[in-house]
Amino acid sequence: MHFKLIVAFVEAGITDGIMDAARSAGATGATIINNARGEGLKQSKTFFGLTLETQRDVLLFIVEEHLSRHILEEINKVGQFDEKPGSGIAVQIDVEDAVGVNHQISQLTKTVENEL
Repeated sequence: MHFKLIVAFVEAGITDGIMDAARSAGATGATIINNARGEGLKQSKTFFGLTLETQRDVLLFIVEEHLSRHILEEINKVGQFDEKPGSGIAVQIDVEDAVGVNHQISQLTKTVENEL
């Protein structure tokens, strides 16, 4: 079985919605890193020297490669990344090897066989 890593940088307020969408699309879980900081094309505004920016979460999903594009599209749809500039970004990266996922393989095998 081959895997992809989906990394999503999202506003903290939509993390739960992104997680729900990813699970519905076939993700089996994620690691969430809270309170990340990101900067886009435009530099954040300051107020008396304090930066005014929304907190970001980083979501890390290890997903089966046949499900990865669908999961990525669902994350994009819920996060509205293409419609609202600065709302977030998600990328997928090939995973050469992974350990610690044996308990998920039986579930993923059933899901992938149903999809194909």
